[in-house]
Amino acid sequence: MGAIKADPSSKAPIASSPYSFFPFLKALRLKTKQQELLLRASALCLIYVLAFAIRLFSVLRYESMIHEFDPYFNYRTTLFLTRNGALEFWNWFDSESWYPLGRIIGGTLFPGLMVTAAAIYKTLHFLRFAVHIREVCVLTAPFFASNTAIVAYFFGKEVWDSGAGLVAAALIAICPGYISRSVAGSYDNEGVAIFALLLTFYLFVKAVNTGSLAWALASAFGYFYMVSAWGGYVFIINLLPLYALVLLVTGRYSMRLYVAYNCMYVLGMLLAMQIRFVGFQHVQSGEHMAAMGVFFLMQVFYFLDWVKYLLNDPKQFHAFLRITLTCAISVGALALGVGTASGYISPWTGRFYSLLDPTYAKDHIPIIASVSEHQPTAWSSFMFDFHILLFLFPAGLYFCFKRLSDATIFLVMYGLTSMYFAGVMVRLILVATPAVCLISAIAISATIKNLTSLLRTKSKALQSSVSKGAASLKASAKASFDQALPFQKNGAIALLFGAFYLLSRYAIHCTWVTSEAYSSPSIVLAARGAHGGRVIFDDYREAYFWLRQNTPQDAKIMSWWDYGYQITAMGNRTVIVDNNTWNNTHIATVGRAMSSYEDEAYEIMQSLDVDYVLVVFGGVTGYSSDDINKFLWMVRIGGGVFPVIKEPDYLVNGEYRVDKGAAPKMLNCLMYKLSYYRFGELTTEYGKPPGYDRARGVEIGNKDVKLEYLEEAFTTSNWIVRIYKVKPPKNRW
Repeated sequence: MGAIKADPSSKAPIASSPYSFFPFLKALRLKTKQQELLLRASALCLIYVLAFAIRLFSVLRYESMIHEFDPYFNYRTTLFLTRNGALEFWNWFDSESWYPLGRIIGGTLFPGLMVTAAAIYKTLHFLRFAVHIREVCVLTAPFFASNTAIVAYFFGKEVWDSGAGLVAAALIAICPGYISRSVAGSYDNEGVAIFALLLTFYLFVKAVNTGSLAWALASAFGYFYMVSAWGGYVFIINLLPLYALVLLVTGRYSMRLYVAYNCMYVLGMLLAMQIRFVGFQHVQSGEHMAAMGVFFLMQVFYFLDWVKYLLNDPKQFHAFLRITLTCAISVGALALGVGTASGYISPWTGRFYSLLDPTYAKDHIPIIASVSEHQPTAWSSFMFDFHILLFLFPAGLYFCFKRLSDATIFLVMYGLTSMYFAGVMVRLILVATPAVCLISAIAISATIKNLTSLLRTKSKALQSSVSKGAASLKASAKASFDQALPFQKNGAIALLFGAFYLLSRYAIHCTWVTSEAYSSPSIVLAARGAHGGRVIFDDYREAYFWLRQNTPQDAKIMSWWDYGYQITAMGNRTVIVDNNTWNNTHIATVGRAMSSYEDEAYEIMQSLDVDYVLVVFGGVTGYSSDDINKFLWMVRIGGGVFPVIKEPDYLVNGEYRVDKGAAPKMLNCLMYKLSYYRFGELTTEYGKPPGYDRARGVEIGNKDVKLEYLEEAFTTSNWIVRIYKVKPPKNRW
């Protein structure tokens, strides 16, 4: 060290020291390993705070509120859990939904999100923090997003190195594909499920790498948390056996894999059965049979390994291997066939088929196809949610294949399968995001390390020359210049600047997307006025407040299923159908009423004891997600159960229209009347005739709408929500 300090020409060791970049480290007098640990911990803390803070745009711009539709059911059930306790929660029969059927809450939901939020709420109150349960629900998703970033760091470190782990944590902290479901107010199952998903994968890979029973048991508990939180656990219970099967086929069987998979599967299955909504599906559902089949195959491999050790004769072992595998496969196929034929093993569900075949839902289950987030993903959505990660992903796969191991094989399988499902259904971009971030982080980390190694070639040669003596300095320097030519160094510098520029653009893009696209609650709408100012439409909450204040406590509200959770949670009124969509016939009945003539719809509403009908209409404001634009799905779902409803009756030459050229049945159906009642008298836009629909850009065809069996009860200030009262039946003599 003394020779290095005495030589003024040798500046590389001083420049490469962390003290030159972080002078405060010199005062701490830490060793090199301690310095690295401190810097890594500091970076993780900043990433943790960043992941939480970037998701608060919605709270800052609007207020602390629950977003979307499904989260309102989650909030309502969490509120019930904190007020009434766990016992009442598990036995809660909700008579305010799916009238007159009702719903058993404890046996028809994944309780992980509610229990998590209630536990956080109880903990905060135990620590004397007086917060409302709503604030806990609003901030649960950002809190778990920060935790997911930490898990991504450890996952990246386990698969590759600590540098890749840090990059992965930074990427997933701000990736729009994950932020879309984890902003403040997005109180949905995915808010905690992605954390549980990544934690389960990390613990399982750790168990496979180490063969530790403790890590395998930890992965089983992670899987149990995932099962309690979201139905997407089916992805885990199919990916892990597929991964184990690939390792078996490629000759990578080991005791580490045997311990990890068996412990995770057995304990995870037993724990998952404790969730009432899941029950015995792990041993009775076709979606879970792959995991069971690989479990038994693992026992066969263990038995063969033991027999191979005993025989110590390759010829005898190969003969025994053929017989054993033939018998095992035959018995497995026979058991599967008998179980399926007898009905003990239930077939795959329609949702599972729709993931394997993108056209299945459209042809067979229109209620699934009607949901916008269940549509196939456009390329623009991939670019919007992933940005440069879309191009770094293949590069990361290259590095993984270049350094194959049990861990990188799992990451490759996770990335490829999740990207396929993300292409089938736009909602599943959320599942693919952690894999894309991890694989892209490997590409970034490996590339930057390779580039910086080129820059350090000369300095390393100079350091070694000083240690050997000044006599060999010139020869060593000459050799270093021969190894790293000037254009290589300049190219490496240019590529490094390019990489940092692209990463900075990624950060800017993520911030913009989070701020503008994913931080706007659907219950409060915003638009730009004529002078560029922000205009707020609070019609939903206005309508729900009116329902709560001006209708009887036992009033029954009929609407399309999209709004059921919000009406029950905010309006505190009983609904006919809601977002659970468990009963297709009941939803089809509402669709039939909306698409029938008024007198026919009145009979249906009387049979359901409907008191009020709520419709969403965007013709005044230009709001496109209204019931008129959803109407064809009401026709399709209703026609799927009641053949009297035929879609061609509402179309003209295969075209859906609401103007004068619309089909006669369309112009006189209940939905058309409730949406456009009194609208023909209204001028919505300067220079346009009265009755001009701004959402569809046409003048409506039926301006003289008359109602006989319903009467207008309330219309919000911007006409977005309209509520009609069903008249009582006339006296019959």
